[in-house]
Amino acid sequence: MIHQYKLGGYNIVLDVCSGAVHAVDDVAYDMIAAFESADRADVISAIAEKYPNETAEDIAECYDQIAELKAAGELFAPDTFEPMAGALKAKTAGVIKALCLHVAHTCNLSCSYCFASQGKYHGERAIMSYEVGKRALDFLVENSGTRHNLEVDFFGGEPLMNFDVVKQLVAYARSIEKEKGKNFRFTLTTNGVLIDDDVIDFANKEMSNVVLSLDGRKEIHDRFRVDYAGNGSWEKIVPKFQRLVNARGRKGYYMRGTFTHANPDFLEDIRTMLDLGFTELSMEPVVTAPNDPSALTEADRRIVMEQYEKLAELMLKRDAEGKPFTFYHYMIDLKGGPCIYKRISGCGSGTEYMAVTPWGDLYPCHQFVGDEKFRLGDIWHGVSNTAIQNEFASCNVYAREECRDCWARLYCSGGCAANAYHATGSVRGVYKEGCELFKKRMECAIMVAAARELGSEE
Repeated sequence: MIHQYKLGGYNIVLDVCSGAVHAVDDVAYDMIAAFESADRADVISAIAEKYPNETAEDIAECYDQIAELKAAGELFAPDTFEPMAGALKAKTAGVIKALCLHVAHTCNLSCSYCFASQGKYHGERAIMSYEVGKRALDFLVENSGTRHNLEVDFFGGEPLMNFDVVKQLVAYARSIEKEKGKNFRFTLTTNGVLIDDDVIDFANKEMSNVVLSLDGRKEIHDRFRVDYAGNGSWEKIVPKFQRLVNARGRKGYYMRGTFTHANPDFLEDIRTMLDLGFTELSMEPVVTAPNDPSALTEADRRIVMEQYEKLAELMLKRDAEGKPFTFYHYMIDLKGGPCIYKRISGCGSGTEYMAVTPWGDLYPCHQFVGDEKFRLGDIWHGVSNTAIQNEFASCNVYAREECRDCWARLYCSGGCAANAYHATGSVRGVYKEGCELFKKRMECAIMVAAARELGSEE
């Protein structure tokens, strides 16, 4: 299966199953499109008629080069991965590699679009005790098998509202690493309100990554990310973010924004972040009920599609100016991307990755916390709701009929189970609006990566 498109002045041909990406001229582009629909003579004849200025020899040579790429498995490669889907996941059954620790089910902001109900997850406000957190880390070690690297994300609500426990838990994890043969890698996700010198020093010492919530332009950020008195947080947090990022050597962080009906022109928010000195960026589409005031409309989605293309152009322009920046959704490696297990199986929510509430309950991921039917068990007794876990274990790119013929399937791995559930009522459903945005992001990401690769060869 191939996917062809034109973007940024390039003719891109993606061979879906091999992952090979080809940037070709017009003749090769049209010939590849016709290659499997007719025999050699007919294809060459049709191309010669369309391109009268090309010599017969050049057209024939182009055909033969395409045939060589097909023989090498770099064009029209067959899909040999489906039989692996269940088997690969079965090999890691019962092995957990990452936990999202909800150290605070409370927040000092009241963002109206918050999927977590202002950090309460539709329940009571609470913070995690050291004892619960310690047991969660032990649970992770006990269920990690032979894995050496373990991931822990301190999450909320706002985790810095329970910062002392965060520090205690990191100290405990470090104290057992050598004995247990493990290496903990920590991430902190914060709205920034409580960042101070202590937080910065600690994060720089212990956090592999820090995710910072900023929606870009002041007027956009302050429209949603407000405190309980309705005051915007932009002016309070931006200087703190700048101090933290500078202290980290401008790496090991992400600015994570959300775009909504208020800002489908999110490239302006990207520009604001760049102007503030941030270069590791992410902007995510809001996922909410269709009748929510912040929900993206069909007209918004058309604007977003254009924004993704303009973002790709901006990235290449800044590359040329020696001012590159990273956009999370455009991070792909054309030469050594994710292994086939990751491409088939996805994020591992509910199997390799789980969220832990302040009370020690286990959920498939942070987006399911508070929905009792998705409670998997707890950190003392392990997973007891095996039916739900099996449902997540069965999620892979081949579990959804709609995905089987999609050119982007080995990039999205079947998509986000939480988004599918909230859109369709099933974790094995398809969030169609999200799919369209994802495919546009991938087209842009592949074009940027190809342009950079070609530029490096000049």
